[in-house]
Amino acid sequence: MFVVLHVAVALSSVAYALYLYIAPTQIKLYTAAVLVMLTLASGTYLVITSHSRLLPACSTGLVYLGIVSAQLLFARRKLARAVATDKIDLKRQP
Repeated sequence: MFVVLHVAVALSSVAYALYLYIAPTQIKLYTAAVLVMLTLASGTYLVITSHSRLLPACSTGLVYLGIVSAQLLFARRKLARAVATDKIDLKRQP
């Protein structure tokens, strides 16, 4: 059951990071970071408790982390550009 939760959080974090790129805000960046941390924590827990082989789990985790990190980097750059050109006022965001 925990595997299903882990996969659901991982897939939702990839989708959320894509949504974040479309409409970036600082709060969404924090939310995406929390989803990534939850995925890494649950993956670590699954590897430790199931005594599975570490190499396949780590390679899959590194691919996931690379994809989501790139998405977050592009979203952060897009947000910084928008703030620099005064398209977004960070103080007035909900």
